[in-house]
Amino acid sequence: MKKSIIIIITFLFFTFSFAQNKFGNPEVDPIQIQKTYADWSAYQSKKIMLSRDFIALDSNSKEISKKSFLDQLANGNYIPIQLKSDDAVYYYKLFKIQPKSDTSIKATINQIGFDALKNYKMEGTAFPLFSFKDLNGNLVTNESMKGKIIVIKCWYIHCTPCIREFPQVNKLTEEYKDRKDILFISLAEDSPEQLKAFLARKPLSYSVIPNMKEYMNEALQLNSFPTHFIINKEGMIAKVLPNFESLEVALAKESKL
Repeated sequence: MKKSIIIIITFLFFTFSFAQNKFGNPEVDPIQIQKTYADWSAYQSKKIMLSRDFIALDSNSKEISKKSFLDQLANGNYIPIQLKSDDAVYYYKLFKIQPKSDTSIKATINQIGFDALKNYKMEGTAFPLFSFKDLNGNLVTNESMKGKIIVIKCWYIHCTPCIREFPQVNKLTEEYKDRKDILFISLAEDSPEQLKAFLARKPLSYSVIPNMKEYMNEALQLNSFPTHFIINKEGMIAKVLPNFESLEVALAKESKL
C-alpha cells in the first residue's frame, strides 16, 4: 500500500515538474525581480511586450487565451515573466506577486494589464467612421484608406512621451517610404495654429490631423498617450499599441502579410 502511494506521489511530482518546465524556465527569478519596484519596472519595460503575439501561460503553466492572461494582469495579483525558449515563439507566464513586494508593482501592472486588455479587445474590429482634413487640406476617410496599411499615431503637444518618440517614428516613415501601400497619419488634439507653430520646431513626418480630441476621447475612447493603431487593408484594426517599440515590431509583421 505504502509503495503504491509513493509511486502515485512520484508520478504527480514529475507530472507537475514537466508542466512547469516543458515551456522553459523563467529568464529571471520571479521572486528576486520583485525585490524593488525599480528592478521590476526595468524588466517589465524592456522585456515584456503585451501587444505582441505570445503563448500565454497561467501560474500553473497551463496554456490560456491571451484575453484571459491580460484579464488576470488587470484584475489579479500577478506579474508576467518571459520564459527561456529556443524557438521564435514568445512564452509569457503569470507569477504571483509576493506579499512583501512594493504595492506600486501591483498597482502599475494592474493598470498596464487594463490598458493592454482594452487595446486587445479593439483588435479585429472596424476602425470608427472617419472623415477629416489634415494640415495640408487633404481629406482622409475610411474609404480613402481602404486597400492600404494605415499607421496612426494619437498624440498632443504637451505629451512628453509622444514628443520623445518623434525621431523614432520619423525614422520609421523613412524606412517604409518606398511602400506606397503604407500610410502614416497622426491625430492631434491641438488646433491647426498650435500644431503649425510646434511642428516648425519639431517636425513630424506623418500627415497631421488637428482638433481630434473629441474623436479620440469618444470614438476611440483613448485614455493613454501616445497610442498607435495599425489598420489593415480591409479597414480593420490589426493592432493597438502603447509605444514606438511595440509599433515597430507589429508593423514589421503586418507589412509582410
